[in-house]
Amino acid sequence: MKKKFRFQWGAFLMFLVYGGLFFLLFGRILFIQATGQAEGKVMATLAESKYARESVLKADRGTIVDRNGELIASDTLSYRLIAVLSKDASKGSKKPLHITDIEKTAEVLAEYLPLEKDAIVSRLTNVKAETYQVEFGKAGRDINHETVMAIKKQKLPGLLFIEDQTRYYPNGVFASYLIGFAMKEEDSERNVTTVGKMGLEKTYNKELNGTDGKVDFKSDGFGFMLPKAEEAIVAAKDGYEIQLTLDKTIQNFMEDAMNRVESEYSPKKILAVVADPKTGKILAMSQRPAFHPSTREGLTENWLNQAVETTIEPGSTTKMFTVAAAIEEKKWVPTDFFKSGQYTLYDRTIRDHNITGWGYISFLEGFQRSSNVSMAYLLERMGDKTYIEYLRKFGFGEKTGIDLPNEAPGRILDTYPIERLTTAFGQGSTVTLMQMMQAATAIANEGVMMKPYVIDKITDPNTGKIIKDQKPEEQGRPVSAKTAKEVRELLASTVTSKYGTGKKFALNGYTVGGKTGTAEIPNPSGNGYLAGHGNYLYSFLGMAPAEDPQLLTYVIVQQPKLKAGEIGSDPVSKLFTSIMDNSLRYMNIVPSGEDIVEPTVIRDYTGKDSADAIVKLQEDGFVPEIIGEGGEIDIQYPYAGTKLVEGSVVLLHTKGVTALPDFTGWSKKMVLSYKMLSGLDLRLNGDGYVTEQSLSKGSVIGLEEPVVIKLQSPSEIYKPVEEDTQEEDVVGG
Repeated sequence: MKKKFRFQWGAFLMFLVYGGLFFLLFGRILFIQATGQAEGKVMATLAESKYARESVLKADRGTIVDRNGELIASDTLSYRLIAVLSKDASKGSKKPLHITDIEKTAEVLAEYLPLEKDAIVSRLTNVKAETYQVEFGKAGRDINHETVMAIKKQKLPGLLFIEDQTRYYPNGVFASYLIGFAMKEEDSERNVTTVGKMGLEKTYNKELNGTDGKVDFKSDGFGFMLPKAEEAIVAAKDGYEIQLTLDKTIQNFMEDAMNRVESEYSPKKILAVVADPKTGKILAMSQRPAFHPSTREGLTENWLNQAVETTIEPGSTTKMFTVAAAIEEKKWVPTDFFKSGQYTLYDRTIRDHNITGWGYISFLEGFQRSSNVSMAYLLERMGDKTYIEYLRKFGFGEKTGIDLPNEAPGRILDTYPIERLTTAFGQGSTVTLMQMMQAATAIANEGVMMKPYVIDKITDPNTGKIIKDQKPEEQGRPVSAKTAKEVRELLASTVTSKYGTGKKFALNGYTVGGKTGTAEIPNPSGNGYLAGHGNYLYSFLGMAPAEDPQLLTYVIVQQPKLKAGEIGSDPVSKLFTSIMDNSLRYMNIVPSGEDIVEPTVIRDYTGKDSADAIVKLQEDGFVPEIIGEGGEIDIQYPYAGTKLVEGSVVLLHTKGVTALPDFTGWSKKMVLSYKMLSGLDLRLNGDGYVTEQSLSKGSVIGLEEPVVIKLQSPSEIYKPVEEDTQEEDVVGG
């Protein structure tokens, strides 16, 4: 009896335990079905939270900025689309969390994705039965916020939008072959990363790529964090910021000018580079055809940055280095005469573009007329082997070492005397644009040749540490300062002389020194050179102001479609004058002329009273502008020691509330400086100089209130140079 009682009591206890567990489980199921929640978490969000964790600690790819910190390339928020197919995703939810109507879903998505409806239907149906979800490849990535919101308005179940990043190029067609582009790639394990495919994006891919972070935590079988579980967070490390020597404003001047010339003349090729000859910094670089780095629209089979990776026969622009060598060797006598027209070396005859010549003319006139024969006689005087040595001193025949990949070395033809002769006027031997720019820095910079570079600084944004800080680097001194000055005077005479081939390249208010070039183009068939009106490579390598060059610009236009009466220098001069004039004015370079005002060195006003500083600045001919309420000056811009021309604005930062100045006539650079010092929300629209502002002078505003400032380029403000002279196409001219 006692044993039977124990058995019944034990059975009763088991019934209580298992029965209780059953009712608990049954009640839990009823609760989930009724509320759609488990452990306080809404079941409808489980699928999305599963994926949302993937991008929580996603590293940003590094930004690329210009020398003033203005954005050129960066990561921006985008989304990728996931379509959930499995019915399991909807278990325990009041609303379906998987796709229930494939036809309707495909019809809506086809309006927003670059996929046809049939392709979307196929993607959603041609899957294995156990497939949980699918993605849409490239078409389903890099979706912008506006598109996501539009699709979400359709309230289609089963579509998830996961936050992602895409590469953003806000300036469109902008130094595209220099910057290149980056795009998403998927590896064998279906991990998607951004990879640089071309240009700086590819060359510095390792530096730009960040390291993703992660969150480790203890979780239950469903992947939910257990209560009071500790997280182990490994922070994401963003990619390095690359600051270029490019100036966004000057680059935009170049792009605009190239667009106009391309539209008017439809040339086979346009190349242009602007540099600071004192430092070797490349301020702008572009080519046509070009492409949009975000869409790759316009990208052809050519992926080369042609200023660095391809070579040309430059034509008569080379003559500035031939004359420089002759001057350095004391073989240049500008008043000596020679017979122009043709010159015979053994069994070969070279000719001037005017094959009958101009009779006996001086070497000075020969240079201004771009006479090939004058170069031949100079070669006789200094020795052709000596000349080749000077070319090598100028850096030809070897790479400049610019911080860009796949640089071509070019080739100096030096085997036969005729090769040395034709090289003297720019045919036969080959060069890169970058070699020509580097060599010309010696002429512009008192005989000191500067190495070109495009990377100014590389910074780790996670620590603020500067990884690379490039400084100007001397590449040699091929000629003396005296020789360089004499060459600049000769180059200026090609623009001002009545015989000069460079008259079309004159600027209003600035002296220009430079050399034209009209080079023959090797026939692609390998037989001789192309011929015919416009079938040449036209160029101009120039500097300004000629007395003390601040900018060096090289432009090339190949095979433009010239109209009746036009010559090759027409499209080239339209490029050069537009780029140079706009850039000089933007940089506040002092114009030349009889009424020129010598620059004045600004004093140090920090720590001094603003009222006293205003008086002294006005006495020096400057325009002081107070930021704040006045009193003690804690920051000034430009800094002490800077040379400024009369009428320049000087910013004096003090404490207190700031009243808006009249920005009219200010350069973009000065407005950006004001914005930085004042902290005001100034929104700039356009490039060049200020013409309008949304709030008037004297307005007192908060830091959050935006002020819109409109700028226009000088080409819209100033009239272009009028020219009515005509010249013939000149081979070597």
